[in-house]
Amino acid sequence: MSGIKSLFKDTAIYGLSSMIGRFLNWGLVPFYTRVFAEGEYGEVTYIYAFVAIAIILLTYGMETGFFRFANHERYNDPMEVYSTGLISLAVSSTLFMAVALGCITPVAELLHCPDHPSFAAMMIVAVALDAFTALPFSFLRYAKRPFRFATLKLVNIGVNIGLNLFFICLCPWIWLHNPGWIAWFYNPDFGIGYIFLANLIASLLNLILLSPELSGFRWRFSATLWREIISYSAPLLVLGVAGILNQTLGTLLFPYLYPDPAEAMTQVGIYNANTKIAIVLVMFIQAFRFAYEPAIFARAKEHGTEKLQSYRDAMRWFVIFAMFIFLVVMFYLDLLRFIIATDYQIGLRVVPIVMIGEVFFGVFFNLSLWYKLTDRTAWGMWLTLCGLCITIALNVALVPSLGYMGCAYAMMACYGAMMVASWVAGQHFYPVDYHLRTLAFYFFGALILWGIGSAISLHNQWLTMLLRTPLLLLYIAAVIRTEHLMPAKKA
Repeated sequence: MSGIKSLFKDTAIYGLSSMIGRFLNWGLVPFYTRVFAEGEYGEVTYIYAFVAIAIILLTYGMETGFFRFANHERYNDPMEVYSTGLISLAVSSTLFMAVALGCITPVAELLHCPDHPSFAAMMIVAVALDAFTALPFSFLRYAKRPFRFATLKLVNIGVNIGLNLFFICLCPWIWLHNPGWIAWFYNPDFGIGYIFLANLIASLLNLILLSPELSGFRWRFSATLWREIISYSAPLLVLGVAGILNQTLGTLLFPYLYPDPAEAMTQVGIYNANTKIAIVLVMFIQAFRFAYEPAIFARAKEHGTEKLQSYRDAMRWFVIFAMFIFLVVMFYLDLLRFIIATDYQIGLRVVPIVMIGEVFFGVFFNLSLWYKLTDRTAWGMWLTLCGLCITIALNVALVPSLGYMGCAYAMMACYGAMMVASWVAGQHFYPVDYHLRTLAFYFFGALILWGIGSAISLHNQWLTMLLRTPLLLLYIAAVIRTEHLMPAKKA
């Protein structure tokens, strides 16, 4: 039980920074949706969909490879692993930046901003910097320094948000009253470009703040070790690319599948704005992932049933908390919907579908321990590629008739299929008894409570939310009773 307590302690620390940071970023959503038109916001989310893919490509599984070989029984020097990975990322990120900036015109056309190549240029540099600094952040997780990790993440997010508010909110006001003060650097027609400029400055700051993690050791490169890491991580690269495509492909394909191309970016903006309402669940999953991956590799050397029990406990508590968050969001959606502008709220129906899909993804990540610990990472690649095929097929089939709802259904079906397939394969190669009956009780029990809560719909939204609250308390009571959390009565 000590292992699971340590896991969730680290999850809480990572989660606090992630929660605060994501909440602050979340605060930009109502800001963006009120300042920019749906089409402009759609362009922003479209570019960031490509950014997410580029980050995965440029880190090429090096983070997980570092955790694996830093804990490997054949390597006694984790700093050699770290240094080798850093040099590899430095070279690849520099090459990417040089090639992409040299081809800026076609890159800008690909990102649907041909009239603003500077948008593409800023994101190219930011992506290269973020890819390189990904490994120092992983080193902080390996070294069990969650407080420094959290502090750096929060500083980065704070700077990003502060610059967004400065460029998009304060500067236009100054321009109206005293334009001479800022005319030397501010252009009111740059618009959404200031979102990307703020991102670039924050990424540069990241590199500076991580300088202690980039010094104080001997930089060395082991070609033999690098080949082993790449061999281990290559399937994870494909897995990562396919995984991020499963999340973003609906956005990327939408302009080509939607019957009205002129309206496509508007619909993309509506869809992505509403998916931000599910951010609380995404925050929890991300925090859990930060803590879980180093934890499972650290415990991989242990023997006995306690190790397997910690994996079972992690899965069970993940499902418990994930479904609790799902119920909170769905029961109080009448309040949470105000984080986006009224014009965007037509897309609220995607929220439960997206959240269930995220739960499936979180379970899939829990299950991934079997192919990571047995060095069968190719299985993870094939599972995710199969999921990608499902995503593509369902987007092509559903988007022309259902619009962005087709994107949501495709994502949920993709993660559901990956989850089931991973469990089946895992029971053969690395069997863990996850007590499926208990997991199903929490999952389907929460869905039933959601269904009952959805039937409670009055003209007064505050009274509606009040009447749904006992259902949330019922879920909590069920968890307490099932998990025997109440102290036993003394005789």
